[in-house]
Amino acid sequence: MRLRLEFTTEPFDLDEPPAHAVVAREVIEAADLDAVDVGPFGNTAEGPADPVLTAVDTLLRRSLAAGATRVSLQINVIEEDDR
Repeated sequence: MRLRLEFTTEPFDLDEPPAHAVVAREVIEAADLDAVDVGPFGNTAEGPADPVLTAVDTLLRRSLAAGATRVSLQINVIEEDDR
């Protein structure tokens, strides 16, 4: 099964990425995922279910510890045709 993850961390800071956003980006970029796209207003990644779910666990734990007050995420099952 392949999954697509979309997430944001808050609070936002338009002048400089907050620590929780930097940590979230590092977690996703270090995970064994495909099609990683990080940006100031949203982030996406795709990959097999196990690496995505492992990355989500690490993302939540580390970004909350780094000061995130809210993490919004959505996970969708994707078909091979959707890529």
